[in-house]
Amino acid sequence: MNTTTRRIVTTLNAALVTGVRLTAALPAAQASGGGTRVTNSGSCSGATVWKLKAKPDNSKIEVEGEIDSNKNGQVWSWTIRQNGAVAAKGKSTTKAPSGSFSVNRLLDNLAGSDTFVLRAVNTTSGEVCRGSVTL
Repeated sequence: MNTTTRRIVTTLNAALVTGVRLTAALPAAQASGGGTRVTNSGSCSGATVWKLKAKPDNSKIEVEGEIDSNKNGQVWSWTIRQNGAVAAKGKSTTKAPSGSFSVNRLLDNLAGSDTFVLRAVNTTSGEVCRGSVTL
């Protein structure tokens, strides 16, 4: 084997070893919370906007909903549904500096696709926000 051939073989072997190492590291990255994130956003029945995100987190799904009205002190009643069933609910108040609130929940990863729906109602004005994502 001449010097040029030996250099090519050595380079190919190094590339293969590096590729194997990268492939072996992928499951560990996903196990620590990596994976595909889905995000959706939109407007509510008034001037408020909503955002909903979901991403795999170990064997669970992290769901984050945000309501942004740009007004501090508003009370909102909210519900997160997963595949039609209530997964979480509560009341939150918009806070400074942005006049928004966020809700974060770590939910079970059910078989197949999961659809999450965030619905929030302003307890004073009756404004309604509704959005969904599917993961």
